[in-house]
Order: sequence, then structure tokens, then C-alpha cells
Amino acid sequence: QVQLVESGGGLVLAGGSLRLSCAASGRTYNTYPMGWFRQPPGKEREFVAAIDSNGASTYYADSVKGRFTISRANTKNTVSLQMNSLEPEDTAVYYCAAGSVRATMSAYAYWGQGTQVTVSS
Repeated sequence: QVQLVESGGGLVLAGGSLRLSCAASGRTYNTYPMGWFRQPPGKEREFVAAIDSNGASTYYADSVKGRFTISRANTKNTVSLQMNSLEPEDTAVYYCAAGSVRATMSAYAYWGQGTQVTVSS
């Protein structure tokens, strides 16, 4: 019913910035709460940030507070993730998801295929 596609990943130096985008297709006339997760190499997927249906409330993992900003993009069911002051520990495949603002993967109904972010020191 809903397809999500991430874009904007790439290679950056430590201290640099990158902006990810998640575009929705399919049933895009409904609004969804949405979130970002990431999976470092060899690690489990972890929560990064989330935003409610109208963009009024945001939620962040402690590891990214003050550095990352989640926001609604140019459609109602898309989000962006502005990442500043990037660190090598931020290296991961980043996934967008729709359906919840919770920090657990099981709460989300739809997932994108992921985009690679690599931070070099």
C-alpha cells in the first residue's frame, strides 16, 4: 500500500553534514507518523528519530540529540533527516519507516530499502 525510498546517502568526513530524504508512493493521501532507523555494519538496527503525522512533535535517540533534525519534507508522507557534526559512529545503512513514532521496529508498518551513510575520520 505504501512504498518508501530513501536517498541522499554517501561518504562524508567527520564533522561534516548530510541530508537524507524519504519519499513515499502508493497511498500517499493519508498522513503517517514516520521515523528513521539505522543499522551499523555487523550491528542490530536501532532507532534514530521520529516525527508525528503533522510534524508537531519529534523524538530522538540520545546518541543524535543536538546533531540530527527530522522534519516533514515536501509531501505529507515524507521526511528528511538533517545530520550535522557527523562522527564515524554514525556510519550505517539508514532506513525510513512509516506508521509510528515509537523506538521499536515492530511498531512500523512500512520500510524503505535503506541508504548507506559512511563517515570517515
